Amino acid sequence: MALYEPIKVHEVDEEHGMADSVIINNTNKNVNDVEMAVRICKFTSSAPPNDAVSDATAYSHLEATALPLSKVRHQQQQQPQQQRLVSLDVFRGLTVVLMILVDEAGGLVPAINHAPWNGLTLADLVMPFFLFMVGVSLSLVYKKLSCRAIATKKALLRGLKLLALGLFLQGGFFHGIKELTFGVDIAKMRWMGILQRIAIGYLVAALCEIWLKGDETVTSGSSLLRKYKLQLVMAVMITVTYLSLLYGLHVPDWEYQVSTGPSSAPKTFSVKCGVRGDTGPACNAVGMIDRKLLGLQHLYRRPIYSRTAQCSINSPDYGRLPAHAPSWCQAPFDPEGVLSSLMAIVTCLVGLHYGHIINHFKDHRNRVLHWTISSTSLVVLGLALDLFGMHINKALYTFSYMCMTAGSAGIIFAGIYLMVDVCGYRRPTIVLEWMGKHALAIFVLIACNLLPVILHGFYWGKPQNNVLTLIGIGK
Repeated sequence: MALYEPIKVHEVDEEHGMADSVIINNTNKNVNDVEMAVRICKFTSSAPPNDAVSDATAYSHLEATALPLSKVRHQQQQQPQQQRLVSLDVFRGLTVVLMILVDEAGGLVPAINHAPWNGLTLADLVMPFFLFMVGVSLSLVYKKLSCRAIATKKALLRGLKLLALGLFLQGGFFHGIKELTFGVDIAKMRWMGILQRIAIGYLVAALCEIWLKGDETVTSGSSLLRKYKLQLVMAVMITVTYLSLLYGLHVPDWEYQVSTGPSSAPKTFSVKCGVRGDTGPACNAVGMIDRKLLGLQHLYRRPIYSRTAQCSINSPDYGRLPAHAPSWCQAPFDPEGVLSSLMAIVTCLVGLHYGHIINHFKDHRNRVLHWTISSTSLVVLGLALDLFGMHINKALYTFSYMCMTAGSAGIIFAGIYLMVDVCGYRRPTIVLEWMGKHALAIFVLIACNLLPVILHGFYWGKPQNNVLTLIGIGK
C-alpha cells in the first residue's frame, strides 16, 4: 500500500483545545495576495469624496484585487479537511481497553493485575501510558501561542477541573456498586487518585510547554534539544529531587490504627523503621511523606502490598493474613502519592518530547527514527537500573519504572503511527479510535463505577433485585 504524504501539525487554537490535530497540506499559500487585497481595499474605502482618485481608478483597484481573492476562495475550497493524529486516538483507545481488561479480569488472572510490589505487569502500564499521551497532546495544542498569559489561565482552569472531578469520583463520595448510599466524611476523604495525578502532570507539563521553550529553528536532533533545553533541565531537576528524597530521607518508626468494630476500640500497630533509603513497603520515603502531608486517614485503605506473600496467603492475589504477617500489612498507602507524582510529571515531559518530534520533523522516517532511539534508550536504561538495584516499582513510581514504561509507550505509539497514519490501516482500529476520542467519559462511567452505581439504583421490590445482580456483577 502506498504511503501517505508526510503529515504536518495543525497550528491549534488553544481556545478550542484541539489537542491532536494535524493537517495534510500547507494552508499559507497566497497570503501575500490577501494582504495586498486588504491594503488596496483600505486605500479605496478610506479615500475622501474629493480625493484625486477617480471612480474609474477606484474601480480598477477593486478589479485588480478580485482575481487574487477569488483564487484564495477557490484554494480554500480545494483544501482537504483537517485530520486528528489518528494514531494518538488509537493508542488512547488501546490503553482504555487495557484498563478495562485489568480491572475486570485482574482478580481472575492475578498475573495481569498490578504487581504486589516490585515488578511490571499489564496493569502497571495503564497510568504511564495515559500520562505519556497527555504530554504528546500538549505539544500539539501549544505549538503556536497567541498569548502565553491566556494559555496559562486556561491550563490552570482545566487542571483544576480535572482535579475536582478526581476528588468527586475517587475521594470516597460513592460507596461502591453494592451500596445505594453516597457521601464522604471530609476528615477521611482521599485526596490523591488517578485523575488527580493526571491533573498534576497535565498542569506542570502545560506550563513547561507554554513558558519553557526557545526560539531556535529545529533542523536536527541536537537543535531540538537546544530549543527545549529548559524543559530538559526541568525534567532533570524533578528527577534529582525525587531520587534525593527517596534515598536521602530518614524514615522513623510510625504507627497506625485499624478499626475492629463499631463498638470496639481500634487496634494500634507499630512499624519499626529508623532507616534511610529503604524501598520496601513499610519504610520508604514515599509513604512517609504522604503520612506527614496528607495524613493516614486520607490515604488509600487497600494497599497494593497487601497482596505480597508476606501479607496474603493467596499471593499475588488478596487473601487472609498469614500467621506471622508483619505489622505494616494493613497500613494505608496511596499508590498515587505526592512524591511518586514527581516522576509521573517526568513521564508527561517525555511525552512532550515525542510531540515535539511530530511538530518539527515532517518526514515519517525521521519521526520514527527519533522515537525509536529515544524509546530504546529509555527501556535499556530502565532494565539496567532494575538490574543494579533500583527496582521497577509502580507504587513508588521509581525512576527505572518511569524509563521502562515511557519507553514502552514510545515503542507502541511509533508502531501504531506506522500502521495507522503512515500505511492507512484505519478500519481495523476504528473502535479503538472512537474509544480514544471518548477516553475520559469511558473512564468516568466504567473505571470509576459510575455507570454500575446508576444502574444499581434501579431495582424492583428491594435493592438486591437489579440488573447488576441479575448478571452477576453486583453480588
